[in-house]
Amino acid sequence: MRHFHRTHIPPADVLRLADEFFPALGVAQTSAEPRRRAYRGALGAVTLSVRPEGGHYTLIEVDTDQMGESRLDRNVKRFFVQVHRVADPTHKLTAAF
Repeated sequence: MRHFHRTHIPPADVLRLADEFFPALGVAQTSAEPRRRAYRGALGAVTLSVRPEGGHYTLIEVDTDQMGESRLDRNVKRFFVQVHRVADPTHKLTAAF
């Protein structure tokens, strides 16, 4: 599954958040490149990359080896919520229905 998110947070800060978030899920870091991280564990494999986009935006792309809406994919979405909360701590997330 492929996910993406745009944020105002610098790429280095997004990678720092990922290095804290994903190991807490029980997936170990298997590779660390300047703008890419890979994690693998019982839930599956995650590849995360960040790059500056459009001046002040950072594009976060996450690929998992899971099909459909797996537990790992739900945690990737939780990571995006955490990134959003860091970018705008005063924003209240609400349901969109």
